[in-house]
Amino acid sequence: MMNQGRGSASVNKLSLWLALLCVLIQIGTNDAAVFMVGDGVGWSFSADSWSEGKSFRSGDELVFNYNPDIHNVVAVDASGYKNCQVPAGSRVYNSGNDHIPLDRGMNYFICSIPGHCKGGMKIAITAN
Repeated sequence: MMNQGRGSASVNKLSLWLALLCVLIQIGTNDAAVFMVGDGVGWSFSADSWSEGKSFRSGDELVFNYNPDIHNVVAVDASGYKNCQVPAGSRVYNSGNDHIPLDRGMNYFICSIPGHCKGGMKIAITAN
């Protein structure tokens, strides 16, 4: 009978630790900020300077609002950003209201419609 009691105490301690872990995970996810790319203008040709003066963290969410008939958003690497090219395997977003979480480090986005990236529809974001 005593063994049963000890087992129950171990289960209760485990449940308590699991509950605490869940709370800590939830607290960490609530810290993410949401940024509207381009603020009131949205994802547009002036986007390349939009991020200046802003601080970003891993897990923050970028929201790209745009007309999907004439724009898109492509997550690219540094070379794709610099050369305004879409590397093979790049993720293309085209909903007009894309919510993209930032990864730690550099995050690069361009519009792949011809001439748009070179016209300033690109952003490079560093997330800590």
